[in-house]
Amino acid sequence: MDTQNLLGGAWLVARYGIELVMPLTVRSRVGGRRTTQLADGVKTETFVEGMRPSANLRGHLTFHLKHEVLHLEMLCRLFERVDTMELVAWIDDEPSGQYARKAGFLYEWLTGRQLNVRALMAGPYVDVLDDRKLVAASPDRSVPNRRWRVRDNLPGSPAFCPIVRKTSDFDEAVAVDVQRLLNELALEFGEDVLMRSAVWMTLRESKSSFAIEGEADQSDRIQRFADVLARRTGEGALPLDDASLAQLQSEILGRRTTLQQFGIRQSPVFVGEVVRYQEVVHYVAPPAADMQAMLDGMRVFWDRTYGQSAVMRSAVLAFGFVYIHPLADGNGRVHRFLINDVLRRDGVVQEPMILPVSSLITSDASERRAYDRILDTISRPLMGALAEVYAFSPAQASYADGIRSNFVFKGDAIARPVWRYMDLTRHVVYLADVLARTIRDDMREESRYMRSYAQARAAIKDIVEMPDMQIDRIIRSVEANQGKLSNVLSKEMPLLTEPGIWVAIVQVVAHAFDGLPSGNVAGK
Repeated sequence: MDTQNLLGGAWLVARYGIELVMPLTVRSRVGGRRTTQLADGVKTETFVEGMRPSANLRGHLTFHLKHEVLHLEMLCRLFERVDTMELVAWIDDEPSGQYARKAGFLYEWLTGRQLNVRALMAGPYVDVLDDRKLVAASPDRSVPNRRWRVRDNLPGSPAFCPIVRKTSDFDEAVAVDVQRLLNELALEFGEDVLMRSAVWMTLRESKSSFAIEGEADQSDRIQRFADVLARRTGEGALPLDDASLAQLQSEILGRRTTLQQFGIRQSPVFVGEVVRYQEVVHYVAPPAADMQAMLDGMRVFWDRTYGQSAVMRSAVLAFGFVYIHPLADGNGRVHRFLINDVLRRDGVVQEPMILPVSSLITSDASERRAYDRILDTISRPLMGALAEVYAFSPAQASYADGIRSNFVFKGDAIARPVWRYMDLTRHVVYLADVLARTIRDDMREESRYMRSYAQARAAIKDIVEMPDMQIDRIIRSVEANQGKLSNVLSKEMPLLTEPGIWVAIVQVVAHAFDGLPSGNVAGK
């Protein structure tokens, strides 16, 4: 490929014939004047001729590290193609050069192989990542590396280190203050109303979580997941090891499951569907052998980004989990559980509050499509690259966890850099928007309803003394029968038929719920 006007990462990709799955987010070139253009999430940077580096690995890798946003998938594939002697010669020539030292560190970090450099590194310690461009480890969590005289501020491990770019959209996303939004609701409706609504919101989150998976009618399973949300959110160890995942999975799935063992899977898995008796694969997850190392990388991210945006951390752990897909069953529910779990652990959502994010995602077809599109940002380009490397064999194989499968996958080398270094920027932006709208819209409506319900109950008690259970039946009956007294209620509670009683009840219920969307009473 012609490299004449390319710079940095784009030059390296063309020069070494690298086939990227996830495109470069910054493409640099030489032009008449310095410009920046942004289109479809890709920034095109045009530099003047004087900025052109030497036409070799040293020149353009330096340019990438200095001027562009680090692209770990590209570097991972690049280091498998370069002549390491050329890389060593550069480092030996410039042992105090920060970009030579960064290149050496990244080579060893990404490949797990050691370079045979002769020179002793010199110069002040420098950060590997530019935290103005990418989410990096918190300053007090970076690790000095004496060999290369760099500060390892990568937010993850070589097995899992997600990329989150600090775009303008990202800045807006991390500015979403979940705790402040909840405090505003508490001031508007009262702490008591907000807390009482939490019980209903937990159940609604469970129901909506099953709706995402097409199983909204499974009442026992919905109640079981609601119970897990209520009891386990923010409690115990972060569920990223085999024991804690097995416990969480067993509580979510219950006893009626074909799984022979809980915990980290030992079998291949893909996400797909059957269309006209034909398997359609939407996403292939990493191999079982990679699971624990990748989950450990998630824990490294959790530890190293301590003190940073809870919204960002919640998005990365939740979506990172669903892409890793470490369980044979229940991955989607744990993924959505982690959203609330991380927010609780980071102290922005207090017990017993559960944010019903799944409820918003399933509220209409457009919301569901938006959720699917976010998942597609990784799965669609990945599957485009994997089209020829998976198949279904005639015979099924048995795996150590009791799963039998005829899925055969031979694309680990293609997919592994994507699985390990996925760009989750858009996922952070998406979740921030979902959280903000969940609180401002769904939870505000829920709180208004709870306040109105409490007012209706109190007003009915002023007319007729009765247990709350009977009052609840009356409120539902008013809505369902459009204000008419049903025969069932009149027989059960003859007092309601006395002159003026029922009319007064209907009036106070209508007044309490005035202004709420139609159907809110019966819907509860």
